[in-house]
Amino acid sequence: MSTIISFNCCSSLTASKLINPRVPTKGSSFLSTHKSFSWWNRHFLPKCTSQKHVQCQLQNGQQKMRSFSLKECAISVALAAGLIIGMPSLDSSPMAYVANPSLPDLSVLISGPPIKDPGALLRYALPIDNKAIREVQKPLEDITESLKVAGVRGLDSVERNVKQASRSLKQGKSLIISGLAESKKDHGVELLDKLEIGMEELQQIVEGRNRDAVAPKQKELLKYVGDVEEDMVDSFPYEVPEEYRSMPLLKGRAAVDMKVKVKDNPNLEECVFHIVLDGYNAPVTAGNFLDLVQRHFYDGMEIQRADGFVVQTGDPEGPAEGFIDPSTEKTRTIPLEIMVDGEKAPVYGSTLEELGLYKAQTKLPFNAFGTMAMARDVRIH
Repeated sequence: MSTIISFNCCSSLTASKLINPRVPTKGSSFLSTHKSFSWWNRHFLPKCTSQKHVQCQLQNGQQKMRSFSLKECAISVALAAGLIIGMPSLDSSPMAYVANPSLPDLSVLISGPPIKDPGALLRYALPIDNKAIREVQKPLEDITESLKVAGVRGLDSVERNVKQASRSLKQGKSLIISGLAESKKDHGVELLDKLEIGMEELQQIVEGRNRDAVAPKQKELLKYVGDVEEDMVDSFPYEVPEEYRSMPLLKGRAAVDMKVKVKDNPNLEECVFHIVLDGYNAPVTAGNFLDLVQRHFYDGMEIQRADGFVVQTGDPEGPAEGFIDPSTEKTRTIPLEIMVDGEKAPVYGSTLEELGLYKAQTKLPFNAFGTMAMARDVRIH
């Protein structure tokens, strides 16, 4: 993969900040600006996320951590990035490619699941098993496809989606409430009440043929659904292998705002990437990234590539290869960490091919606009 990860800088990351922490590399990182990236799944294996219920567990800053390098590491980054401000256009900045940037035949290699919306991926990635809430969620998600149909037919389809979601909510409300974590039940019930009212309002919008008001209301209702689903998560659902427990772990989700200063673009001076880390699906990888953000490792790092396909960073300046962990005085390395769809815990140190899972999907594949990942060295796990 060296042909797509070594390029000149175009701009610089000036600051990054952790948002909503409740508890608490050298390697190129990639932010996708294209909408189809499933052919990278087995190489970069990212995951996505939401800001709520962060249970970040930094295992005692003074305690020793196993070393794991960001350039020489196998990393599946558990994060999704959505832009608070639009993606900068950097086409005017000259690029000096140090390697052939030719890409493989995407028409052959793209084979990911149909869901490419980062919000939907985050909702479906939560470690819950409640059929009733999913039956409410799906028709609301399907409104996006319905709106792609022009004219009256599109609104008729939206109306069917809304009626199906409303019917599923009325029939399954008691099952949804029974799935809420006891400590979050009151909050979850309050959200369900708001969801019911919102569905009625959306029905009125559709009946009034106000097409422009549908998508904003859909987004609001799906936010309620996602928050209800998060209220179903009572605790971290599995044990991290003992050999990785001394590393910084993110047992839940966290959000980071990364400010990017754009060079040589008179139309845009800076923008902000809102990055959500998913420790449910990759606690070691997400915990490492969050730890490095808190240590200001990425501050001032320059972007090496921004060509409409990816936005890619590299390493901070200095003699060190990757992050030198002060507790060990060695380069930190982390394992390849992959959550396969349908499994309850990630697998470590092996690719899907090595496991014989040739058709398996990662829990949150790298095929949604704004997904973020880190490169790994194929020579090590």
